[in-house]
Amino acid sequence: MIQLNYAAILVAGVSVFAFAAVYYGLLGRQRAALSATAAARGRPPTWLLGLELGKSIVVAAVVAGLVSLLGITEIGGAIELGVAVWIAFPVVLLIGSVTQEGVPWKLGAIHAGDWLAKLLIIAVVTSVWP
Repeated sequence: MIQLNYAAILVAGVSVFAFAAVYYGLLGRQRAALSATAAARGRPPTWLLGLELGKSIVVAAVVAGLVSLLGITEIGGAIELGVAVWIAFPVVLLIGSVTQEGVPWKLGAIHAGDWLAKLLIIAVVTSVWP
């Protein structure tokens, strides 16, 4: 049976939302050089920030469910899960967008780094939170 810690999910979701804001803030120039959309966008609209926060909480809930199902309670297992989920989903999707949609590989790498950090943060927070 899945046991979800809603406080851990909320903290993990908000944490990765904040992480992404800092991450993309630091890599804004590189991203803008690789993406016309990123270059043209100024400050994100409020609705987009809400959407991103919602997405972060959904991902945190799904990873928390996997943590519960797998009985992960230690950082080592959380890291293994985070890396496995990262390879299975964001990396596979980003490889497809680079090889089939013409997304520059450097832009794909920026997004891959964001997703790796997010999944590791979520997995660790939801696995070690009592």
